[in-house]
Amino acid sequence: MSLLHASIAARAPEAMARALARLLGGTALPFPPCPGAWIAFAAADDGTAVEVYPSGTRLDHGPSSVAFTPGPPRRDAGATHLALASPLTVPEIEALAAGFGWTARTCDRGPFDCVEIWTGEGLLIEVLDAGMLADYRKGMTVASWRAMFGMED
Repeated sequence: MSLLHASIAARAPEAMARALARLLGGTALPFPPCPGAWIAFAAADDGTAVEVYPSGTRLDHGPSSVAFTPGPPRRDAGATHLALASPLTVPEIEALAAGFGWTARTCDRGPFDCVEIWTGEGLLIEVLDAGMLADYRKGMTVASWRAMFGMED
């Protein structure tokens, strides 16, 4: 089982989706089911995507399907964050972040390193280049997690 897509909110959904699509090496398109929303597809075009709704949008239980309810914009992303594998190199990731006026720095997460990006939306995005992704896949396992935090059976 794999995570296929996630949704986030942004004050500027199109700009955020375009930035995410660049990090994913993919394409950003409008997301018609939710007015004003956009979606960022990964380069693999295998369904991996991030939906970006206008800030304040709520997902509600509609009569036959999900309903998108607008609300007042929020100033932060709360506890939401994303970790993305990128075809870009670390210098390219940092340059992309700088181009948007975002803070970027390489950080050690224990079992893997990542480029930590803080967007103007208050959203944390952990971006991993190919080498970082290889370390992530080796280190982010149940067994490694248990060993790292002393949770052996």
